[in-house]
Amino acid sequence: MPDKSATLILFGATGDLAHRMVFPSLYHLQCDGLLPRPFHILASGRTEMDDAAFRATIAEALKTYAAAELFDDARVAAFLDTVIYCPVAAGDDAQFAALAERAKALGDGPVAVYLSTPPSLFAPTAEGLAKAGLVAPTTRIAMEKPIGKDLASSREVNDAVGALFHEEQIFRVDHYLGKETVQNLMALRFGNRLFEPLWNSSAIDHVQITVAETVGLEGRVSYYDGVGALKDMVQNHMLQILSIIAMEPPARMDSTSVRDEKVKALRSLRPMNADTVHTHSVRGQYRDGAVKGKLVAGYAEELGKPSDTETFVALKAHLDNWRWTGVPFYLRTGKAMPNRQSEILIQFKPVTHSIFRRNGYHKPLEPNQLIIRLQPDENIRLCIMAKQPGLDRDGVKLQEVGLDVSLAHAFEGERRRIAYERLLLDLIEGDTTLFVRRDEVEAQWTWIDSIAAGWRASGQKVVQYAAGTWGPSAGIALIERDGASWYD
Repeated sequence: MPDKSATLILFGATGDLAHRMVFPSLYHLQCDGLLPRPFHILASGRTEMDDAAFRATIAEALKTYAAAELFDDARVAAFLDTVIYCPVAAGDDAQFAALAERAKALGDGPVAVYLSTPPSLFAPTAEGLAKAGLVAPTTRIAMEKPIGKDLASSREVNDAVGALFHEEQIFRVDHYLGKETVQNLMALRFGNRLFEPLWNSSAIDHVQITVAETVGLEGRVSYYDGVGALKDMVQNHMLQILSIIAMEPPARMDSTSVRDEKVKALRSLRPMNADTVHTHSVRGQYRDGAVKGKLVAGYAEELGKPSDTETFVALKAHLDNWRWTGVPFYLRTGKAMPNRQSEILIQFKPVTHSIFRRNGYHKPLEPNQLIIRLQPDENIRLCIMAKQPGLDRDGVKLQEVGLDVSLAHAFEGERRRIAYERLLLDLIEGDTTLFVRRDEVEAQWTWIDSIAAGWRASGQKVVQYAAGTWGPSAGIALIERDGASWYD
């Protein structure tokens, strides 16, 4: 196990993500005694302020976002004592030098750097750290997604950061990998004899992955327009989930073995082109409507101008390998949808022959389903056929029933962790297993770029859907053409 980082330098510390997720997660870790002692947080942003003023903003954030059972004045005061603030703007060598001076005064142990900034600042920030003497073989650097906006720009960012840090020092963050239920996918597959023998094309008909949001732009206009759902959600969160579902069993639970198998699955994705995007993809954009009884303005209206950016995308993906040949993976994500949910459906094939057909009773058997809900309620549900109570004079009658495992209920009394708690602790301890390796990022972008290029070549436009619905009718038709339906 590498030495723990006793100092965390956080760039973008005045931003929303830092206040909602990063600082509350660090506070929880300190309350649980999981951070090194001593431990220091050197916060940085472009805003000029002193330590006391910045600490006041963190104290307010903790009142809102910290776990209620862990919040008390003494703990907050002890946490704030670990926080100091140093304003830094990218490209300002003098400010980076001042940051380095403060960092070195905190101790000479390993330093972890967290970039909660726009991707355009990743390389300039890394270069500023190097000029200031803050890059060493023990330094770790974490970068929030997205890494670039396509394969070429992704390589530029990775080349620039990779020139200063070795790959094992780079922690590319996808917060979905820190979610308990996403990690449970591996436990479900590889910790239970029940599923893995059936986890292939001989038993599985298709797989669905849905990530639905009820929100619209929510102040992300400058970022989201021109990016869209394909690059904002599919390229990272959804493909990471897909890779865990589809990968071969790793030899062991370590960063190299797990990520080797994930990248093999991602490289198996069949590229799309100008012909296949018409049958295998749908682009949508929400117009005005209502979400949970609240009126929502359309995307273009909220943006203030017409736009061809998609807020919804549905895809039919294929993995060209032995395990998954012939099994479609349906991916769906969108904004301004009826419910906020992230869900995986494993649809098994029907039994090859039903013995329960006599005396005129011919009700078909429902194929088994495994539904894994990631959010908002973490749950695993297995749908099976069971006999209805009765004397069966007209034949045995079966009915689908669900076997439910509510993780919140099963582990009642254990606090549910913010995903960032796990990821920050792994960064501090130097464990890269739940972070994305460069070849994974590039495999993801290779597939996404094929879709984007197909859209451009074919001139595929967005189709409208009302806010508060499950997307355009074309998204429903995408899966129903194959005799299946979305699980809502």
